[in-house]
Amino acid sequence: MRQFWVPLFATALSLISGVAIAETAPAPAAAAPEAAHPAIEPAALTLLKAASEKLAAAKTISFHALGAFDVPARNGQPLFYYTRSEVLLARPNKLRVIVPGDGPPSEFYFDGEAVAVLTPKEDLIALANVPGTLDEMLEKIYKKAGIYFPFVDILVSDPYKALTTGLTNAFVIGKSSLVGGVTTDVLSISDKNVHLQIWIGEKDKLPRLIWATAADGSEKPRHMVEFSNWKLNGDAAKESFAPKKTAKTKQIPFGRPDEAKAETKP
Repeated sequence: MRQFWVPLFATALSLISGVAIAETAPAPAAAAPEAAHPAIEPAALTLLKAASEKLAAAKTISFHALGAFDVPARNGQPLFYYTRSEVLLARPNKLRVIVPGDGPPSEFYFDGEAVAVLTPKEDLIALANVPGTLDEMLEKIYKKAGIYFPFVDILVSDPYKALTTGLTNAFVIGKSSLVGGVTTDVLSISDKNVHLQIWIGEKDKLPRLIWATAADGSEKPRHMVEFSNWKLNGDAAKESFAPKKTAKTKQIPFGRPDEAKAETKP
């Protein structure tokens, strides 16, 4: 599993993780602990694989993601913030993510050759040549500009590999009928960095909700993403992946916001 769900996208997006701990009751003396209480349940992996394969097989994917994450105030009290992302993906190399308020609105575009990050309110745009696949682009923009989407493991070509690499715990919690208007299977997965609790549609096998908690560090930030408006294999016109800039749109350097601020200091 990637260390996923950390701040990104020009302060508009944030990191998410996972939630899961295997049972800790002592095993009978005659049986090995792993045999009696496996840390990774095959049933949990089966659910995760079904969802991952459905996403990987889709030529185009669109969905809305409502995210909530907590940031400690100066007095230590957790303050919750919301973001909304409208996502359109066309495999193997096109992506659009529109993020309206509550914070500064932003737009992200990738057309297979270049990345554009637009802030409509300020009419600023940052551009970078990043030819390649979607997976390659996501890796490059994270290293160059710290851009990291809180649903990145759903976007990549092999979601199952992304979610299970380094997995230490996985188990099925049960079912729920309170999320997304459908019956869902609820499972929990963990690695050394994050805990994830995932609600997956029982029939459509689509992710409906993810709650994440950092496994390391003292603050253990939490992050939630709720998915809706799923559409798979719909139409995705080429113009959907190009920013709508004007003659007055000002281009700024493509890089980490903290580095840009440091360069402007006298």
